[in-house]
Order: sequence, then structure tokens, then C-alpha cells
Amino acid sequence: MDMPPPELDPRRPIVEVMARIGRETQITLDEREHHFRITDTVIVVISILLVVLAVFNLYYVRVLYKDLDRIVGNMESMVTRLNRVDHDMGLVVGYVAAFETHMQQMTPITGHVVQMTGRLPSMREDMSLMAESMRLINQDMSLLRQAVGTITPNMMQMTGNIARMRQDVRLIADPMGAFNPVLP
Repeated sequence: MDMPPPELDPRRPIVEVMARIGRETQITLDEREHHFRITDTVIVVISILLVVLAVFNLYYVRVLYKDLDRIVGNMESMVTRLNRVDHDMGLVVGYVAAFETHMQQMTPITGHVVQMTGRLPSMREDMSLMAESMRLINQDMSLLRQAVGTITPNMMQMTGNIARMRQDVRLIADPMGAFNPVLP
């Protein structure tokens, strides 16, 4: 059997196409394997970063829990001190009221001093100045009593607000307590 020359062989284009398809397929497989290796490396690096991030997050949760616990302790101390200040302010109000009562008794004394000025002309000027000073002190004490009366409700309101803040911080801190068994 006689073979036609290779350039005229009808199977030659099919063989060349198949050879080209084989080469392209191999190139594609090589590129695919290369990309899979890159993807695997990226996944490993990201996984390591996520583990490091998780460790830092656990550390920060523990630090946050300790800080919140200290804040709750400070707020409890503040509430105790504010209760004591409130009690002390109540005592101050009582003392100011007693002092004001004594100051109201200064008015008759001032009248007697005015009578004495007629008999003791040399003391008149000093006693007048003293009477004016007593009137100013009486006026200042009235203002002080009003101011203390205003401070007392504000202190009670502050005490209530601190107690609410302490409760709110406890509500925030309680879920953090669940991490205590997990944390070192």
C-alpha cells in the first residue's frame, strides 16, 4: 500500500489539533495546580492570622472583664461614700438651722445695743457696724440654709444615679464572667 506524502495525509490536521489540545490541557492543568498551591498557602496564612487574632481577642476580653470588675468596685465605694456625704449633709442642715435660730435671737440683742448707744456715745459707731454685720451674717446664713436644702436632693439624686450605673455595669460585666473559665 502506497502512503500519500505526509503533507497530504488527511489525518495530519486531526493529529495536530489533538496534539495542540493536549499541550493546552497540560498547560491549563499546570496553571491550575499552581493556583491551588497559592490558594492553599493563602488559606494557611489566613488561618494562622485568625488564630492569632482569637488569642488577642481572648486576652482583651479578660482585660475588659477585670477593668469592668474594678469599675463596679469603684462604683460601690462611690455609692457608700455618697451615702455618707448625704448623712453628713443632713447633719450640716441641722447645724445651720440651729445657728439660724441663734442668729434670729440677735435682733433683740441689736435693739438693746441701740439703747446702749444713747448712754455710751463712744461705743455707738462700733455697735452700729456690729449690728449691720450681724444682719449680713443672718442674711448669709439664710442663703446658706437654702443652698444646703438644694444640695441635699441633688446628693440623693446622684446617689440613685450611681446605684443605677453600678447595676448597669454589673449587667455588662456578668456576661463577661462566662469567659473566666476559658481565660488563663
